[in-house]
Amino acid sequence: MKKLFLLCSLVVSSVIYADELGDILSDNKELLFDYQFKSNELESDMLSKSWLNPVRVQYSKNFTQQYTDDTRNTGSFAVIVDQPIFRSGGIYYGIKYSQALRDANAAEITLQKRTMIGDAISILFNLKKTKLEQEKLKFQIKNDTIDIRQKRDSYESGLLDSSFLDQAILKKSQDETALLQMELNLMELKQRFSLLSDKDPYGLRLPTLKLMSKENYTEENLELKRDRLRAEQSDYNQKVTWAKYLPTVSVQGQYTDADLNPLFERPGLEEEYYTYGFTVSMPLDINSFSDIEASKVEKLRAAVEVIDRKETVDEEYNWIHNSLGILDKKIMLAKKDEKVYKNLFRLTKNLADAGEKTSFDADIMYNSLQIRKIDQKIYEIDKQVQLLKLYVRVENAI
Repeated sequence: MKKLFLLCSLVVSSVIYADELGDILSDNKELLFDYQFKSNELESDMLSKSWLNPVRVQYSKNFTQQYTDDTRNTGSFAVIVDQPIFRSGGIYYGIKYSQALRDANAAEITLQKRTMIGDAISILFNLKKTKLEQEKLKFQIKNDTIDIRQKRDSYESGLLDSSFLDQAILKKSQDETALLQMELNLMELKQRFSLLSDKDPYGLRLPTLKLMSKENYTEENLELKRDRLRAEQSDYNQKVTWAKYLPTVSVQGQYTDADLNPLFERPGLEEEYYTYGFTVSMPLDINSFSDIEASKVEKLRAAVEVIDRKETVDEEYNWIHNSLGILDKKIMLAKKDEKVYKNLFRLTKNLADAGEKTSFDADIMYNSLQIRKIDQKIYEIDKQVQLLKLYVRVENAI
């Protein structure tokens, strides 16, 4: 299984140009994510050590005019420690809680970064798709022009009603308007890409994604991993909550170096001395039962959320797998049409050369043939966009 996973990872890495697209985001976006990861690590580190109480260092200086002959002053320096060393397991589970929280947050940040990378790559796919749709529409406009000319000739000859010519002119106008709209779409896509990346969208190679196995998708799914870690986090939190109402053992220690108070001076008193001891405590809180139950409910909720997420992940994969099947059928139909138009173009061209058909008839077949070829490329891009929805949700894919 490890060898198979390694092989899949190598194939994925080579297929999607990880080195080129892994840093597709702009420097500012990368820096923001780096700060999020760093902040998460530091906050987790602080949380894992939160059970350690700070050592308190204090210095005080007191002045008194209680004595009529002089103003007396005394100084004191102390180092004070009050540290719990046993919390009925609460310390251990608190550390485990911080680790689970760190990993869950890291998975969430990674998911956000991969989603943003996926958005940038999706824009690249849509740029290419829009370019193809423009090319396709230009062939359609050529057919519209021929159709108008043929209908005008028939109309002028009295063979065709004016409504047919009107519809042909309207169709050409609509297609030309759609072509202009695509220019606006391209401008919008470029602008959206520039907000995510500072690279040239036309200078990047697009990945060629393949359908991963359902097992691999489930195993590497970041949302499922995050929710599992959240459930683990809730489990540890429930144990921490339970432990804080059980006995706690703390040790206290204090080092003091202080001037002797003139009122209490007597032989045997030391200016420098240590004080130490221990405390056993247990809170009696009227809300303890509710607090423990609330943490237990949160643990159960997180566990159910994992089950629900697993079902969602399965449905996501199945939906995309089925949509790929539909797109494959569209490609097959386009290929069949391509063969039909190729034969019709060859036949029409021969008839045109023989004078039985016009060159316009051959041009229509040629343009229709090119349209169906372009349709196949568009459907292939649609497949890549669908596969991208899987890849942005898994680790080590982009």
